[in-house]
Amino acid sequence: MKNVLWFLLLAAVAVVAALLLGDNQAIVSVFWPPWRVDLSLNLVLIGLLLGFVLLHLALRGIALLRALPQRAQRWRQRQQEKAVYVGLLEALVQHWAGRFVRAQTSAEQALQVLERLPEGTLAHQGRWLLLARLLLAESAHSLGNTGRRDATIEAALAGAGPDAAAAREAALLRASAWAIEARDAVQARHWWQQLPQGAARRIQALRLRLKLAQLERDSVGAIEMVRQLKKHKAFSSAIAARLLHTLVSEALQQTHDAEQLLRVWKGLDARERADAGLALEFLQQGLRLWPQGSEGSDGVAGVAAAVPLPEAYRWRDEALQTLLAAYPQLEGLAQQRSIRVLQDWLPALDARWLAQLDAVQAARPADAGLQYLCGLALLQRQLWGKAGQMLQQASRSLQDAGLRRRAWCALAQLAEQRGDEAAAQQAWKQAAAC
Repeated sequence: MKNVLWFLLLAAVAVVAALLLGDNQAIVSVFWPPWRVDLSLNLVLIGLLLGFVLLHLALRGIALLRALPQRAQRWRQRQQEKAVYVGLLEALVQHWAGRFVRAQTSAEQALQVLERLPEGTLAHQGRWLLLARLLLAESAHSLGNTGRRDATIEAALAGAGPDAAAAREAALLRASAWAIEARDAVQARHWWQQLPQGAARRIQALRLRLKLAQLERDSVGAIEMVRQLKKHKAFSSAIAARLLHTLVSEALQQTHDAEQLLRVWKGLDARERADAGLALEFLQQGLRLWPQGSEGSDGVAGVAAAVPLPEAYRWRDEALQTLLAAYPQLEGLAQQRSIRVLQDWLPALDARWLAQLDAVQAARPADAGLQYLCGLALLQRQLWGKAGQMLQQASRSLQDAGLRRRAWCALAQLAEQRGDEAAAQQAWKQAAAC
């Protein structure tokens, strides 16, 4: 179609030229004393046209000659750009291929070209410079040359301009990852803290912050990072739940005073506090950090004055309720640990807990552990008859030797209270045999 249009246009020009010039008798007279020159109008028009074309070509030629230096400079610039792009691409490919020496050489060549270029020669020159240094540092890290890696990344961050914000964030994240890999928590935190606020909330930054918290044994900080990553859907629900359980357990075990223990426990959400395993850890730490006794005698007197005693009782009672409610679903060692923790808390509990223990035991009458607990609680309240019955049943069925020994010791003390020396001696013998 395009060719047809051109053909029609050419035909129209030919027709117009034939109509105007074909029968044109006009002449142009040029007087140059003492001469007179008569020229055909057609010849004059053709001459003017040819003159215009020649003048135009002459001007174009002069312009091209004057532009030769700029064109040569642009050609050299394109060659330099090509060298930079090829060098960085080669460094990236060689690094992924595991050829770190070649990657380092390619990155060095690209960096040398970039450093020789005047500022502003390339578009986004600051980004390319930072990227070249980052690739060089990455290769040095893979080769184990930590000195060169650190010097290169420092130079990259020091020379990063405002147009290289994203590349600078990438360099900071990589530097943090290297420090964490080397288990250098101080250096990792130094790099991570330089991240902008927005970048620090990204998934990759949160993952690094989680690893840093684990490296620093900051379980509370790690818990917060896992929650944020779960919110960003970086973890599945099952993995997040397992990781949170482990971190909360570590945080509880790392507490050094009662106030810190309560602060960690209150920081959990309701679903986490409803976990029987975590409730067991909390109560075990409570036994270690809180002096024992009844509530009337300040059973949690070890709690700092900043924590009101009713609040401490409330959290303790909630954990005890959780553990008792979950006891039927526990198995093996978990049940034995629960029995040990509950027996150690019995002296600090008031009479209302006896009814709850009795209700749980009535629902599982054949459970030796619950029989043992009820026997100890009844013995504590001096209800010796029913206590002896429960302890006798438990002593025959308990699988744990330590609990069985304590059951026989309680029976021996009960027999001594009744004045039955023979039964007491027999119970002490059974306890010694466990």
